[in-house]
Amino acid sequence: MTIVGFHNSHEQVHPAALLAATKRAEQAGFDAAMCSDHWAPWSVRQGHSGYAWTWLGAAMATTQLPFGVVNAPGQRYHPAVVAQAVASLGAMFPGRFWVALGSGENLNEHITGARWPAKAERDARLRECVEVIRALLDGEEVTHDGLVTVDRAKLWTLPDEKPLLIGPAVTPATARAHANWADGLVTVNQSPEILRQVVQEYREAGGRGEVALQVHVSWAPDEATALQLAREQWSGQVYGPPTAWDLDTPEAFDSIAADVSDEAVRRSVLVDHDPARLADRLSELVAIGFDAIYLHQVATDPGPDDEKHDDAAPTSTPRSATLDAFVDMAAEHLLPQLKQVNA
Repeated sequence: MTIVGFHNSHEQVHPAALLAATKRAEQAGFDAAMCSDHWAPWSVRQGHSGYAWTWLGAAMATTQLPFGVVNAPGQRYHPAVVAQAVASLGAMFPGRFWVALGSGENLNEHITGARWPAKAERDARLRECVEVIRALLDGEEVTHDGLVTVDRAKLWTLPDEKPLLIGPAVTPATARAHANWADGLVTVNQSPEILRQVVQEYREAGGRGEVALQVHVSWAPDEATALQLAREQWSGQVYGPPTAWDLDTPEAFDSIAADVSDEAVRRSVLVDHDPARLADRLSELVAIGFDAIYLHQVATDPGPDDEKHDDAAPTSTPRSATLDAFVDMAAEHLLPQLKQVNA
């Protein structure tokens, strides 16, 4: 059966509202969850940047779901610090945690004040970080002097079951490059032709483990609202790499979003108001060859404070009404069909 997961976008939603939505998703029948790890949102309109690692401890302690996170070691995060975080979650929640290690985006990494390297250097830095993290998780003492520097690092608390180190890939070339180190692959929705190439390149290069797909969805009860929310929340991300890698502020992404067409938004986000049709569209993507699919509802309550309903007490837990509605719709219309694609 296909694993159907719920994606938590820290750049879009208050962390308490994400936690509430994830608990709801577990109760609704989602099999797993994952989250982003952002310093800044993609757009000023998104308005959040909760810290992923703090949130993961809370989420894993209050649910039974397996979780993953997409992380970029090497600049904002020292690889030894990432290894310690991974090891601690793995020790507390055996078999329930994975981390996807990527080369990062300038939007999040520029805060260190270090220069933003070219892609080839970032890829080489990532490989060094992966080697450091894996060696530390193996219990080795690590000293390394290269694009990253490590001095006699050793983890004193190790998990009994090592968390998987996953390769995140957008392009077929990156998928092939990850095949010789990754324990699995995760990618994002794009044209079916490109997705087939991503899966094929990873598998043909000897890539092991599960292949997962994160899908950006904008669902609302009517088509106009679904498209409007997709434009508000995700239009700056339709360009993909290298633009998404190199712009450095939410304002920069907003500046390029104004000229994005509705057609371009629909290519990047599955915009739909018909649950049955959405289930069919998602099933077609899973059938390409994915073991797991993570649903990312990009349509969220407008504005960073909208989770706090007007009639709620000041001390009430923030919630996202839009996410709650999506989870309920998915439980009824999406999960039963998606779980059967690979049955």
